[in-house]
Amino acid sequence: MKVLFCALPQLTHFYATVPLAWALRTAGHEVRYATSPDFAEAVTDAGLTAVPVGPADAEDDEEIAEEAPAGLPAPYDLAESGSDWTDGHAEAFDAMVTYAFGEFNAPILDDLVAFARSWQPDLVLWEPFTYAGAFAAAACGAAHGRVLFGTDFLGVTHEWIHTHVPDDRLTGWLTSTTDRLGVSYTDDLRSGHFTVDQLPSPLRLSSPELEYVPARYVAYGGPAEVPAWLRETPARPRIAVTLGTSATLEYGGYTVQVTDLLAALSTMDVEVVATVDGPVPDNVRAVPYVPLDALAPTCAAAIHHGGFGTLLTFARHGVPQLTLPHDFDAPLLGRKLAAQGAGLTVDPAQAGGRRIRWSVEQLLRNDGIQSAAAGLAGEIAAMPSPNDVVARLEELTTKHRGGRL
Repeated sequence: MKVLFCALPQLTHFYATVPLAWALRTAGHEVRYATSPDFAEAVTDAGLTAVPVGPADAEDDEEIAEEAPAGLPAPYDLAESGSDWTDGHAEAFDAMVTYAFGEFNAPILDDLVAFARSWQPDLVLWEPFTYAGAFAAAACGAAHGRVLFGTDFLGVTHEWIHTHVPDDRLTGWLTSTTDRLGVSYTDDLRSGHFTVDQLPSPLRLSSPELEYVPARYVAYGGPAEVPAWLRETPARPRIAVTLGTSATLEYGGYTVQVTDLLAALSTMDVEVVATVDGPVPDNVRAVPYVPLDALAPTCAAAIHHGGFGTLLTFARHGVPQLTLPHDFDAPLLGRKLAAQGAGLTVDPAQAGGRRIRWSVEQLLRNDGIQSAAAGLAGEIAAMPSPNDVVARLEELTTKHRGGRL
């Protein structure tokens, strides 16, 4: 097969697709990865072939937001709460379609469609914000599906809106765009013919209207080296503290008081590895970056922001976790993890030193939490690997191309 991957220039979105792209490539399929020119280096660093589409940005003029959104913004709170549709939901959805989908995809759309018509891929795989991938598939008659980088709050909400809200904004935008491109609108443009979901079933959010393909999460965080100190067995229980890159790259800073957090851990007989800057207590090793998949097996517990990749990396190694989630679906993931008994979750606004210390003590001493964390790791290990998923993607491609490959 010819397989075309598409992603907006966001590392979190891209990294979640890389192991599946590798699996398809090593199975003998041709793989190309379309993204903006300024992001092509991230693709080639991952050992994949980049197809730059759209213009290169002359300069990075992106402003840092004042703060991250607290939890799922409207209308995506509907995915979890099931609350009624309001004028506020409608206004927020219109803005989401206009900016997060329309304007973010516009720079790459025409080039991507032209490349798809020229290269004629059999399968297009896109992360859930890159609707340009769905349009490209429609333009060349390819099968297509999404690869999730978190819970499917987009797919669940979009299916609900399409069913319950007349003349919804997303369907209108998809239809007007297909009309401009000279292709026919079909309902699969909303969420693909199928969706690759890397969350184990206890952490999943899904729509009964969509077809899901489970795939085991494989950690990839970009080029990395394992430092010498990480190859040594820690003398004391090791606690990882990582609060994500979005807090500093996209927003105004962390949502927790890092100084208070580390001070609470400084009175415990533990070794802390923290990806933070600045002065730290004596029992803290501060590092700018460390590959989490190498760090996680050495840890007795982890404290983090609840991001998809971070949470699953520690979960696949059976590490009990304390999440301090704030952004988008991180609070939802934190609650689902705690409901499984595999960790604890605390609102960052309430994450004082005493509560942090008590929570970490529970992670280290509570047999029930440790057993649940090991059980969740077992569920992840039992999921089909990316290599195993390739055969299913071949079947789905044949199905949605009318038996043609």
